[in-house]
Amino acid sequence: MSSDFRKRRRRDIDYDLPVTDTMTGAVVGRIGNLSESGMLLLSSAHLVEDALYQFQFEHPGDGEPIELGAHLLWEDHKDAPGTAWAGFRFIGVSEDAARRLRTWIESDAA
Repeated sequence: MSSDFRKRRRRDIDYDLPVTDTMTGAVVGRIGNLSESGMLLLSSAHLVEDALYQFQFEHPGDGEPIELGAHLLWEDHKDAPGTAWAGFRFIGVSEDAARRLRTWIESDAA
């Protein structure tokens, strides 16, 4: 697997940006940082190793949801019980969602 997706510009998220599993409707955690190709999630839910997920989170610029598929690449359990850092690679991102992510990540506020 190529590591090119890790070289993408990342945007740190220093506020609570919850992520919902659209299949269950449950909030699974919050975003630590993201790029056009993936995200670091501070997870509060049990995640299945190497699984595919369908996530949704709110775009802070326009308040509209971004929905995308994600593949769990790794998980590192934290010292606090019930939490973990999880690395996801985005898959199945619509052109509109990709454009909105790119604009947000590359904005002056980043």
